[in-house]
Amino acid sequence: MMTNDSLRDALSQVKYPGFSRDIISFGLVKSAEVSDGIAMVQLQVQTRDPKIPQTIFQDCHQALDPIFGGSEKVKIEIDVQDPPGAPGAVAGSPESASIPGVKRIIAVGSGKGGVGKSTVSSNLAIALSKQGLKVGLCDCDLYGPSVPLMLGVPHHQPNADSEDRIIPIEAHGLKLMSMGFLLSDNSPVIVRGPLANRYTQQFLKQVDWGELDVLILDLPPGTGDIQLTIVQTVSLDGAVIVTTPQEVAMIDARKAVSMFAKVNVPILGLIENMSYFECNQGERYHLFGKGGAQKECDRLKVPLLGEIPLEAVIGERCDGGEPVALLSPSDSKISAAFHKSAQALLHHVSGK
Repeated sequence: MMTNDSLRDALSQVKYPGFSRDIISFGLVKSAEVSDGIAMVQLQVQTRDPKIPQTIFQDCHQALDPIFGGSEKVKIEIDVQDPPGAPGAVAGSPESASIPGVKRIIAVGSGKGGVGKSTVSSNLAIALSKQGLKVGLCDCDLYGPSVPLMLGVPHHQPNADSEDRIIPIEAHGLKLMSMGFLLSDNSPVIVRGPLANRYTQQFLKQVDWGELDVLILDLPPGTGDIQLTIVQTVSLDGAVIVTTPQEVAMIDARKAVSMFAKVNVPILGLIENMSYFECNQGERYHLFGKGGAQKECDRLKVPLLGEIPLEAVIGERCDGGEPVALLSPSDSKISAAFHKSAQALLHHVSGK
């Protein structure tokens, strides 16, 4: 005999399209009951892509029909809602940003770890700030937070105001939030999906970001739960994908692009990190291949926002809390590369 618990167990096998996590743990199942041998399921999905609820509907029937003896004994209702942000709102307006005072929200992601995503996020944020913008940087990589160290504030802890809103840490002209501010040194982050999602929502909604022109979200690598939580919590103006020239990195970058496409987030462009090494004589060596990101951009019809060279000073300055983008572009080719990428990003997002 089927029970409510066995019904929910069966629904836990249904994955959200494009993600590894199931619709139960994502909180999409609002009710699931068995009455007189009939399964009655009510779902709520936030998306503007009609294929998402269709796929979930079909997958639910595929999981439940054999158990209950046919589709006539499985009743599924899906309440489809628009994601956060007013429908038709102008990109960059307070309505579309869905965080009071924040004009634009840009995600920086990668298909895999180790491509320098957080390094790029931090330097992009500083480069945008150097252009006179008010910029925030939210470290959404809960399991590997590196922004506090890179920005020179590893031992700072945020305070709360009288309304229990978190006051972000400020460094190098940026407003910052990170799980790293809430941990002691070397403490691992051991949180499961629902709690991780709650932290992510708090970083976005309970932090007093104030008036910002741009909020950069440094995402975890890959295409997991936190990414979906973010797109369900705020309306993104777009995403930047960081990769290296290697085909193995490009394969995972394509997965990240596909994930954002499934949730209707526009790709603003790719940044190729570790693009080349330039020796003292000016000769360039493409250690990880050449032109991989440009070919992918041509295929996707999105711009290549920048090619960041490989040089030891990047790691040295990030470890020291002084990202290379703080240097004058006229004195540092690497700083110039980040500033050029920031200008290209700003131009592209402004023209959306």
